Amino acid sequence: MKQAVIIVSQGFEDSEFIYPYYRLQEEGFKVDISSKNKGELLGKNGFPIKVEIEAKDLNEKNYDLVVIPGGYESPDRVRQIEEVLRFIREMNDKGKIISSVCHGPWVLISAGIMKGKKATCYKGCKDDLINCGANYLDEDVVVDGNIITSPHFRNLAEWMKETITQYNNYNK
Repeated sequence: MKQAVIIVSQGFEDSEFIYPYYRLQEEGFKVDISSKNKGELLGKNGFPIKVEIEAKDLNEKNYDLVVIPGGYESPDRVRQIEEVLRFIREMNDKGKIISSVCHGPWVLISAGIMKGKKATCYKGCKDDLINCGANYLDEDVVVDGNIITSPHFRNLAEWMKETITQYNNYNK
């Protein structure tokens, strides 16, 4: 069975969680939700979710794909969780799909995997991508190997379409 995990914290952008959560299930993925601790979290607009997997229990062997939604508060919190950063590095080392939107690339920057990579993000994070050594592109979706990035929730459809396409390309 295909396995995906969405990693969030309090204040995630609701649509950037909801859309990939259901879209990945449509593609046959079992989708887990992870954060620092188990329990309920609320999105920026009040959407409740239940965290099933604590960050300390994340293991790249259990997942084919990871999604990091935006909403500036959630990625800012997530990038401070060392277990998540370790997990992102391990997923990257194995060439597994890492897909991130809006402020989500902050987590990838903190994991130290963006130097020399092409990427996009919410315009407020642009300088962070540039300063970490990434090649910022002002585009709706950017793919660089196993990393897919997108700047805004208005790009959710093409972002998830590309995420699924890249997963399928890597897993033929």
